[in-house]
Amino acid sequence: MKLGIINDWSEDGFRYVKEKGLEAIEFCVNYYSDSKAFLEKAPQIAQLSKKYGIPVGSTGRWGATRLDEKGNIIEKALQEDKDIIEAASIIGCPIFNTGCNWTEGLSYYENCQRAIAYFEKLLDFARPKGVKIAVYNCGWNNFVYEDKAWEIVLGALPELGIKYDVSHCFAHGGDQNYLRELRDWGHKVVHFHIKGSLYIDGQRYDDPPAGLDQTNWGAVMDMLYSKGYDGMLSIEPHSEYWKDAKGAWGIDFTIQYIRPYVMPDGYTSSETPYFP
Repeated sequence: MKLGIINDWSEDGFRYVKEKGLEAIEFCVNYYSDSKAFLEKAPQIAQLSKKYGIPVGSTGRWGATRLDEKGNIIEKALQEDKDIIEAASIIGCPIFNTGCNWTEGLSYYENCQRAIAYFEKLLDFARPKGVKIAVYNCGWNNFVYEDKAWEIVLGALPELGIKYDVSHCFAHGGDQNYLRELRDWGHKVVHFHIKGSLYIDGQRYDDPPAGLDQTNWGAVMDMLYSKGYDGMLSIEPHSEYWKDAKGAWGIDFTIQYIRPYVMPDGYTSSETPYFP
């Protein structure tokens, strides 16, 4: 696994990641960002990645409305996703994260069919470019974030992966169900966010730095290892309270807290574990 962080695609972004001793960077080209501008910068981003020795582990587009009020594909939104996938292929980024919005008036099954049709177009476009498509388990303009949707949508599209974030399981009322979700769906996880969760009386209080929250990170990491996950662990600073100097310290704390859980690349040992 590679420990990294979400940042921007400027040289300052790469420099920050390098100075923190991290191994990867992630970009969020969200619905309010210009996908064409990102695509145009892709060759420059690729050069920065090479210059700093920092691979781009993932990119994605959160919050976009991809289907209209009748459940039909919005061609502009589809093209914007394709722009970012094209950029990812130029940069050498292996993962594109996406979602699909709910259409009122359609049944659950019909909504799943529309999501399948949308994701299928992305998969067909991304496949020859060497980019994997993952659906994020965030509910931001997306309903494909839990078992019942995954069973239908991922069942129909075996190539489709999951971008998983424990905090979103809490947000959807899952509490400790994140371990069950990772047990049942961890084999489909192709990208993972590191973000803390703190809920009191069933209500969200904050998304503090990982290690200063209530997530059982040791158990989470065990689940990822047992499922063979070997992708990026992407730190996502997301707190309303941890800002400025305190926020910077919180990022440093998370790096130091998560680092011991990450087995070094190429780790070998002549020792044979004893199992009685």
